[in-house]
Amino acid sequence: MDYKTIWLAIGFGGQLLFSLRFLVQWIASERSKKSVIPISFWYLSIAGGLTLLAYAIWRRDPVFILGQSTGCFIYARNLYLIRHAG
Repeated sequence: MDYKTIWLAIGFGGQLLFSLRFLVQWIASERSKKSVIPISFWYLSIAGGLTLLAYAIWRRDPVFILGQSTGCFIYARNLYLIRHAG
């Protein structure tokens, strides 16, 4: 397997992680019968975001890099606020 195929797999893996967060949020909301954002949403956001950021850096895509790096900061900040809320 060549490095391009490996990076494509990393990119698709990051997209899968990032997409799973919506499934997790939807299931949690259905169970609660109201809109909720479980903590796993933020962990999946960071995992997917960092993986996609690595892929964006490999692609040298400045738009993608800016979007993912900004998102990762926001996800990390939300986890910090959750941890220090109580």
